[in-house]
Amino acid sequence: MQREIHSPKTLRGEVTPPGDKSVSHRAAILNAIAYGEARVTNFSPGADCQSTLTCLKALGVEIKEMPSHLRIVGKGKEGLREPDNVLDAGNSGTTMRLLTGVLAALPFLSIITGDSSLRSRPMGRLIHPLRLMGATIWGRGSDTLAPLAVKGGELKGIEYRLPVASAQLKSALLIAGIFARGQTMLEEPAPSRDHTERMLRAMGVKLEAHGSMIVLSPGTLSAMDVQVPGDISSAAFWLVAGVIHPNSRIKVKGVGINPTRTGIIDVLRAMGGKLQFENTREVGGEPMADITVESSELVGAEIGGALIPRVIDEIPVIAVAAALASGKTVVRDAAELRAKESDRIGTVVKELSKFGAKVEELPDGMIIHGGNHLKAAVCHSHLDHRLAMSLAVGGMVSKGRTVVAGAEAVDISYPGFWSDFERLSAG
Repeated sequence: MQREIHSPKTLRGEVTPPGDKSVSHRAAILNAIAYGEARVTNFSPGADCQSTLTCLKALGVEIKEMPSHLRIVGKGKEGLREPDNVLDAGNSGTTMRLLTGVLAALPFLSIITGDSSLRSRPMGRLIHPLRLMGATIWGRGSDTLAPLAVKGGELKGIEYRLPVASAQLKSALLIAGIFARGQTMLEEPAPSRDHTERMLRAMGVKLEAHGSMIVLSPGTLSAMDVQVPGDISSAAFWLVAGVIHPNSRIKVKGVGINPTRTGIIDVLRAMGGKLQFENTREVGGEPMADITVESSELVGAEIGGALIPRVIDEIPVIAVAAALASGKTVVRDAAELRAKESDRIGTVVKELSKFGAKVEELPDGMIIHGGNHLKAAVCHSHLDHRLAMSLAVGGMVSKGRTVVAGAEAVDISYPGFWSDFERLSAG
C-alpha cells in the first residue's frame, strides 16, 4: 500500500497513542502463567501483540477479547498444553523471545517461528543462556536463528552477564527463572526497560535490583489487572512532528513515562524541544502523563552510551528531527539497530537521504548533518513499522508530495496512525 503525504499548514489537536506494546505483551504472558483471572485494559491493537495472544491461545490459555478489555484466565504452568501446530510469532521479536522463556520450562516440544524478518534476527544470545538453565533448544544457522524447537523441562537458576542491554533477552531469562530451582542472577551492561521487573514484583515474585545486577527467586505469580499506558514509542512520532513542524501544538495523552523508556524525552529536550508534562500519575506501577509539544528551534546532539537502550526504538524518527536541527547529530553504540525489523541504520540512511538530508552511515550508528530543508520524496518502509511512520513525519515537513510505499507496515504497532495523522493535519 502506498500513502501520499502533503505538508499541512498546521498541526493541532490531541492524540491518544495505542496501548504500550511492551507492557501489553508482558501483561498477557505473565497473567497467562499466573493463577487467577485478570482484566487487561487498553491492550495494544497492533499485530505484534495479537501474535502473542494467538500463541498463548494455541498453548491452551483461556483469553476472551472483549470490546473494552481482555479477560485472561491463568492456571499456572500446569494450565499450558502442548500446541498441535507451530507457534507463529509473526513479526514480533518480543513474542518469540519472551515465549521461548516460558516454553523452556514446559515438559513438551514446541516449535516457534515468525515471518522472514523475524527469522533473520539473532536468537543465539537467547538460546545459549536458556541451555545453561537446562532447556533443550535448537535453531537454524547453528542454533542462532528461528524457527526454534524447544523441549522444556526442569530448569536451574544461573548467574549470567547479558552480552547486550536487551529487555527482551532479560525478560525471557527472568520468566524462565520463575520456574527454576534456585535464584537467577542477571547482570546488565546498561539499563534496559524494566516493565517485566515491575510486573513480576506486583504479581508476587521476589525480585531485587542492586545496581546492574537483578536477582530473582522462583515463585508463583498471582493474576493482576493491568491498565496499559499509552506507548511512548508510538507517541514519539507526534512528539517529533510537534517540535519540527513550524506551526504546531499537539497534546499526546496518557503516555507511559517509565524512566527506562523516556530517552526520547531526554533527547528532544537536549535538542531544544519544547515539551511540557501535565496530569502526571501512576497506574498499576507504571508512571503516565499528558505531554504537550510545540514548534521548536532544534540543535544537534550526541546520542550514545547508556542512553541507547532507552531510545533504541525512537532513533529513526529522531534522525528526522536531526536532519532539520542546526548542527550535527551523532548516533553511536547503536549496532543493535541492524537487528531490528529492518537494518535501521542502513534503511534510515538510505530513505532519509532521498529527502535531501545529509546522513553518513557508521557501523554502529550514523552522523546527521542538520540544517536541511527537506524535499518531498518517494520512499519505502522496507515493511518496518517504525520506519514507515518516521518517513511520514518527514513528509509532514517536506515541500511537495511525499509517497511512502509499504505504508501498511504501521499496523504492526499503530493501526490508527494514518487516521490520527489526518486528524492532526486538519487541525
